[in-house]
Amino acid sequence: MRIISFNANGLRSAAKKGFFDWFREQDADLLCVQETKAQEHQLSGPDGLDPAFLPDGYRAFFRDATTKKGYSGVAIYSRREPDEVRTALGWAPFDEEGRYIEARFGNLSVVSFYIPSGSSGELRQGFKFEVMDWLKPHLDEWLASGRDYVLCGDWNIVRTAMDIRNWKSNQKNSGCLPPERDWLNGLCGEGRDDGHGWVDAYRALHADGEDYTWWSNRGAAYANNVGWRIDYQLLTPALARRVRSCSIAREPRFSDHAPFTVDYAESPAG
Repeated sequence: MRIISFNANGLRSAAKKGFFDWFREQDADLLCVQETKAQEHQLSGPDGLDPAFLPDGYRAFFRDATTKKGYSGVAIYSRREPDEVRTALGWAPFDEEGRYIEARFGNLSVVSFYIPSGSSGELRQGFKFEVMDWLKPHLDEWLASGRDYVLCGDWNIVRTAMDIRNWKSNQKNSGCLPPERDWLNGLCGEGRDDGHGWVDAYRALHADGEDYTWWSNRGAAYANNVGWRIDYQLLTPALARRVRSCSIAREPRFSDHAPFTVDYAESPAG
């Protein structure tokens, strides 16, 4: 089973840069997209989704932002028809920004998440902290549910100094704030009494890796590899044992984020 997570920074823009041509060659079972920046009808023609946005053999499911057009939005592409697709967690300020979609296949849930950024100012940083506080009980419940979960997405938070080029200079910047890192690392089991937490697929395979998934468009950040690792696949422990390999597709460039691919030994859904 191969799952790709990708923040498109505009699905139409990524498509024009050749993303779906690349995707067709990846033999992926599932694609989780964040920041579609489109309403589904803007990607569709009279007969449904435009083929430019729907490779042969895939089904696509969207959760658009209803707060404003051209903003946020998540999607899941799947070869297999899901048993169920969920698009809301029950808190309108989060749901209506189009930040969550879940596809269920038997005992497997695959989620595309887009956690807010707080980089635009105090108001959005405050909302980000609200989301973190509200989301944690949901994630704890999923972890204890007995289901297999893959949480794909742009979490807009680095975990350690290995996940960001300029660690010291970013300590007061959104995405690298100590409370944000404590929250994400806590989800991953650090500091938990039971030692049980979500597994970071990349870090499970590359304990000392220093790869990035996002680069600012400012200056020469991309050319100089001044990046951040903020795109993850977080897994329930049972599923984590099936992880075999992962890769970050830095080239060709379709977005300010790179697609992140994880290969699993087999599908838990059979």
